[in-house]
Amino acid sequence: MASSEEDGTNGASEASDEKEATGKRRRLGFLATAWLTFYNIAMTAGWLVLAIAMVRFYMEKGTHRGLYKSIQKTLKFFQTFALLEVVHCLIGIVPTSVLVTGVQVSSRIFMVWLITHSIKPIQNEESVVLFLVSWTVTEITRYSFYTFSLLDHLPHFIKWARYNFFIILYPVGVAGELLTIYAALPYVKKSGMFSVRLPNKYNVSFDYYYFLLITMASYIPLFPQLYFHMLRQRRKVLHGEVIVEKDD
Repeated sequence: MASSEEDGTNGASEASDEKEATGKRRRLGFLATAWLTFYNIAMTAGWLVLAIAMVRFYMEKGTHRGLYKSIQKTLKFFQTFALLEVVHCLIGIVPTSVLVTGVQVSSRIFMVWLITHSIKPIQNEESVVLFLVSWTVTEITRYSFYTFSLLDHLPHFIKWARYNFFIILYPVGVAGELLTIYAALPYVKKSGMFSVRLPNKYNVSFDYYYFLLITMASYIPLFPQLYFHMLRQRRKVLHGEVIVEKDD
């Protein structure tokens, strides 16, 4: 689920994770902290450029048609660049699960490369604008939060925005993703793209159409879990509530 990346970490996040991250960065030295700071500044700037380009396009054209095509190179670059976040987890400079981060980043890349890039007729769908706007605001907030946290100078508004904007942005982003995948289904079924049919020498088959249906269905159990987890984190960070996780 692409929009779940809102709850990831990239150098600083919840209090317990921040203490662990700070300890690891101290052990790794100046270079690790400098790299994370540079990375988060670069990603904040990249998504800001994307936001400005989107606003400028709409002001000049007065329509969303052609928007994706005009910003796709910037989007692809910075979203693919986010694969480095998996590397950060692997080498231990960010205290986040490699699996969770990998799923979050790969789901975004899936939406960018295997849906909107590969199925051009859907690029002018209004649903694409929904997830683009949601992703852009989310990422500007998220990376600026990490940057200021690494610099030990976190403005209250940035902290407030990170733990409040997702309340609206997350459902909007998920809706945009689902509607975009749904719009892609007829084109995928007709073309048979990315599908492997029998018979073949490997004796395996894969149907991309049904894979997309399964992907859409996976949002049903995942969305509530991730959304309510973020709401619990919001209460913990903004209101100081002690969250007791119940055992199954």
